[in-house]
Amino acid sequence: MKTSFRPVCCLVLTACGLLVGQQSSLQGPVAGFVFDSAARVLRPIQGVPGASLLGDPVNFGFALSAAYVSPRQDSAFVVGADQSLHLFLLKTGTVTETGLGGLSGAPQAVVYSPSGTAVALYAMGKARVLTGLPNAPTLVGTVNIPDSGQRMAPAAGDGKVLALPANATLALSDDGAYLLAVSEGSARLLGIHGDNRTLVPAHSNSLVAFAAGGHDVAVMDSVSGLTLIRDASGAAGQQVLATPDATLAGPVGLAFSRDEQTLYLASATAQSVVAFNLAAGSRSTIGCACTPAALIPMGNVFRLNEVSPSPLWILDTGSSIPRTVFVPVRSE
Repeated sequence: MKTSFRPVCCLVLTACGLLVGQQSSLQGPVAGFVFDSAARVLRPIQGVPGASLLGDPVNFGFALSAAYVSPRQDSAFVVGADQSLHLFLLKTGTVTETGLGGLSGAPQAVVYSPSGTAVALYAMGKARVLTGLPNAPTLVGTVNIPDSGQRMAPAAGDGKVLALPANATLALSDDGAYLLAVSEGSARLLGIHGDNRTLVPAHSNSLVAFAAGGHDVAVMDSVSGLTLIRDASGAAGQQVLATPDATLAGPVGLAFSRDEQTLYLASATAQSVVAFNLAAGSRSTIGCACTPAALIPMGNVFRLNEVSPSPLWILDTGSSIPRTVFVPVRSE
């Protein structure tokens, strides 16, 4: 009886473990999260880059209309089907709602700072800026942003015109003190205390990004090219990293690496990501069997598109040689 009991017991425990894994979408290694707009659910990307799958929906206890996940993948602003606003902490095996201090109103876009310590909730030309994420969100100011919102990006390789979200033309510093916005023909540095400083000329399709931990910024403009601005709130020294060419055509995403040593630019037309080594002054191209639509920080990687009938693509910068990998289409 002993020899038969132990295997049966192990089988029961194994089955229980599998059941727990099926019931909770946050079990096991999670590379990040992505909002499935067709199903209106937030899904974990289970596994590691190059060997991952879209998981079962995260259960928030109510129907969703949108979800915006922090770059650190530790929290998410969630908008309910009734347009209610919530902030959830994302932890292994569970999700926990945390207070917003009475803040309400569904945003049109959510713009996180590079490290996810601050966030701008954008709606109707205004951005409410919160710091202290994820555990102690505090409203520190509201910034007026004239002429912001969705832009039309250059045509992709298939001739299809792409719509750029507001968070492609807005960026927020980690301290929550400044927003970088493409507005009224220029890239402007807007402060929560009323600062309004023009940095460089920029067309409405331009992309902007803050580096983590400070006020270095980058601006990609279709006419003037890619410009790095050191200490935008102070000396604002400018360096043109690249003038427009075929490899930079159709830009859809711009972001610094976490160590601030590399600047990445995703191109829809060239179907690739260009990596600029800021210390060496060199550049390299990372090909993709996809048409990038964004460059969204997701922990140690970047997401290049949204959930669709085609695979989800990820830029893996953590490997010895940066690469693009895909997450297979989920089959229900």
